[in-house]
Amino acid sequence: MGKVLIIDDEDSFLDLVRDHIRARFPGLSVLTCDDPVQCLSSITTDIDLLLIDLEMPGLDGAKVLAYAVSRGIDRNRIIIFSGRDADYLHKRFPIGSCLGVLNKFEAKQREVLDMIFTALQEKGSNAEGAR
Repeated sequence: MGKVLIIDDEDSFLDLVRDHIRARFPGLSVLTCDDPVQCLSSITTDIDLLLIDLEMPGLDGAKVLAYAVSRGIDRNRIIIFSGRDADYLHKRFPIGSCLGVLNKFEAKQREVLDMIFTALQEKGSNAEGAR
């Protein structure tokens, strides 16, 4: 089962994404956290995908990204969310900084995220079948 951790200070957004993942991707385990400082202990190398909101009080997403990488999370398993436009996000997080940057309010961006969830779920199913 793929393990997804989502860190965002907006509870309503966390509820929306968690419910969406549970309904459409039952092969994924999803954990949400609304306090980036409290979430640090949940960032472990067994996470398959880490979704981080960029703008959060106390500890912003860029710092959480740096912490996750220092803990051994591969950059290719981390996505930064934001309400900012794609141009800003790509300048702030150039290619190689993380798997991707997504505007959390654009429908096309959510379709990309669904493709990632699908791939992660299929990877988990294939690993289960190989056992």
